[in-house]
Formats: sequence, structure tokens, C-alpha cells
Amino acid sequence: MKFNSLIPELSVSDINKSKEFYLNLGFEIKYEREENRFCFLELEENQIMIEENNGNWDVGPMEYPYGRGINISMAVKDVEAFYNKLKQKGIKMYLDLEKHEYRVGDEVSKDIEFLLQDPDGYLLRFNN
Repeated sequence: MKFNSLIPELSVSDINKSKEFYLNLGFEIKYEREENRFCFLELEENQIMIEENNGNWDVGPMEYPYGRGINISMAVKDVEAFYNKLKQKGIKMYLDLEKHEYRVGDEVSKDIEFLLQDPDGYLLRFNN
């Protein structure tokens, strides 16, 4: 298995609820350690780890929404089709599909993106 050089690991309040959420988005379980309440997930080339709160990684009180001040950006091959698929499933969006332009040095990057929140409030940004 190929591991990305950066893989976020999210502390979650309920591993089963989070697994169900991510699987419903289309992530696949690559492996898990049930005894540790840990799961490694992948969607296209995006990898993420989730682990139920165990106190090992807490740097402060964990309260909803987790991950304040961060959103996790994930590129998908066809962001519009992915967005429509999730909308058809009734998944609530934090920010609907929008087109944005961002300056990158002397260039302008055009991005199509949407955001949603996982059960613990982590912001997930999907883009092209």
C-alpha cells in the first residue's frame, strides 16, 4: 500500500458513526484496528485516519466542533459529479458547490469546490 506523505488523523467521538459517515461519502476502509478503535480510509488519492478519542493526542478539551480553524482539502476527479451524488444521498452541505479564483503567485487558479462537516464538525473541502 502506498501512503501519502501527509495523512491527517482525526480524533472522533464515535468511531462507528464516523466510519458510517465516511463510507457513505465513498471512502473505502484500507485497514483498521478495531481493538484501538482506529480506521484508515481512502477516497481516490485522499487518505485519512480516524481514531476514537483515547486521550493520547488531546492538547486541550475536545468539544464539538472538533478541528476549529482547519479545513481538510481533498481533490477528486469530478467534483461536480461527486457533489451531485452526495446531494442525492441527502448529505447536508456546509457550503454548496461554488467556483472560486485564487491567486497563486502570478497565476490565477480556478477552483470548483464544496464543503461539508463530518459528525464531529471537521470541515471537509472537496475540489477539482
